[in-house]
Amino acid sequence: MKSGLSRRDLLAGTGAALGAALVAGAAARTALGAAAGAGSPLWGMAVDVARCASVAGCRRCIDACHAAHRVPTVAEARHEVKWVWKEPFARVFPEQIHTYEAEAQKQMPLLVLCNHCKNSPCTRVCPTGATWRRSDGVVAMDEHRCIGCRYCMAACPYGARNFNWEDPGVGATGNYPARTAGVVEKCNLCVERLDAGQVPLCVEICRSAGPAALTFGNLEDATSPLRQLLAARRVLRRRSALGTEPSVFYVV
Repeated sequence: MKSGLSRRDLLAGTGAALGAALVAGAAARTALGAAAGAGSPLWGMAVDVARCASVAGCRRCIDACHAAHRVPTVAEARHEVKWVWKEPFARVFPEQIHTYEAEAQKQMPLLVLCNHCKNSPCTRVCPTGATWRRSDGVVAMDEHRCIGCRYCMAACPYGARNFNWEDPGVGATGNYPARTAGVVEKCNLCVERLDAGQVPLCVEICRSAGPAALTFGNLEDATSPLRQLLAARRVLRRRSALGTEPSVFYVV
């Protein structure tokens, strides 16, 4: 039976859809502060160490992220799944600790997440292309293409990836696509929000709580608040000697 849709109609429809996608992408970049005509942005984030630790026990960004992305709560610690979490300064930056460091400094909680590295070792070892680095610098993850080999977990020097030992759909809420047991997942820098012209949820939540500890922006734009912050303050990156070039910075 002959199709009612001609090749010309198909090409026209595809062209219109592509044009709409390009317009939407440009609008999203503009909404996030990426300069028009400057090509794809390169997204990054800065964590103000002192501000993040100033509110004891704060988990607002963590809880919001996990709820929105249907990250399961697992009772057994060794099977825990986390996209964003906190660790002591001494564990995040062991090379910055000296013999006479104050215990309070060692135990200062730091927010940690996937570093969305420029030279990401996790993407190089994935045999199925389930994880890859987008043109905007986001190390993305397609959990439905993941075969659970865990090569990426072994390659990541930051412990930013988690294996689903249990069914993460059980008791989960939110609209983010559910996963299944036997796959790896991690922070995706809220690509579903970035592509809609919004900042990552953790950044939005942090802003609403008072003086923001998280700054997000385009690393390619020298006028962006992120670039200005990185130029004005002392900055650390996790395990920088490895050459992974993280896109998450810590302002001290």
